[in-house]
Amino acid sequence: MRNQRKLITFILLIFLSNIVVFGTINKTEKKSFNVNFGGKLFVETDKGSILIKSHSAETIEVELFLKIKTDDEDIAQKILNDFEVEFDQSGSNLNIIAKYKGSKNWIGNIFGGNKSNKLNVKFEITVPEKYNVDLNTSGGGIQVDDLIGWIEANTSGGGLTFGNITGDINGKTSGGGITVGKCDGDIDIKTSGGGIDINKCKGSVKANTSGGGIKVKEVYGTINASTSGGSVFASILEQPMENCSLTTSGGGITVKLADNIKVDLDAKTSGGSVNTDFPITIQGKVERSKLEGVINGGGPDLYLRSSGGSINIEKN
Repeated sequence: MRNQRKLITFILLIFLSNIVVFGTINKTEKKSFNVNFGGKLFVETDKGSILIKSHSAETIEVELFLKIKTDDEDIAQKILNDFEVEFDQSGSNLNIIAKYKGSKNWIGNIFGGNKSNKLNVKFEITVPEKYNVDLNTSGGGIQVDDLIGWIEANTSGGGLTFGNITGDINGKTSGGGITVGKCDGDIDIKTSGGGIDINKCKGSVKANTSGGGIKVKEVYGTINASTSGGSVFASILEQPMENCSLTTSGGGITVKLADNIKVDLDAKTSGGSVNTDFPITIQGKVERSKLEGVINGGGPDLYLRSSGGSINIEKN
């Protein structure tokens, strides 16, 4: 099976009743593939949300849910016929490409055409528990539950949600927030349309948003976080090996440090004051909105900048 290459292309067909008046039509398609642990799933769709689950079996189970709201039977049939999904398997790797190839004037919530023909697409895919995924959609959110493997996730139209992940997470969205439960690897995430919430990361964190706050409850590596639209909170629990940076133009900054963390502090705000619970060896003059000095003998830089609030360095 590993050396066998399968290319399966199918067109989704559905038979409608003779009369459809502002009706809702549902269609489900299922496919199953035998793979091995450690492979990669690649998904690219121009419409729809993606949900990834995992199980102990070495198979990939794909469920595709379509729902269309329409007042025209013939156009609804054409829309469904023109939404094509291609499966391409090579060994333990599986590629899924989904694309609407019909008239953009007929369909409402994909391309801004006729608002009476609304097609909703959802992929629910179950992969082996030890697997890697590369997920891409232009029209929905992406959710990955527990997984042992790395994740690439990109969407232009929704949020990103990750459960307990043993591996690196790289994610980008233009249209929603990002939530991470637990990550044993490194995190590199960016959003233009929402906040970022990370519960726990044992590696390093890079987080950037233009549309909300950033909250990192537990980080055990280096953190670099910036936002233009909210406050920043981070709890650093182990000694960082490299410089850390937290910046915001839209709120305050709160950093909690374990008692033994050693850093060179460089904190400045134009929208409040700088406060610390730690004894600090100050460098330069004392100012309300600026603090530079050494904590616990010094270490990597802790760079903090805010234009919209106070900066607080607290003991964890």
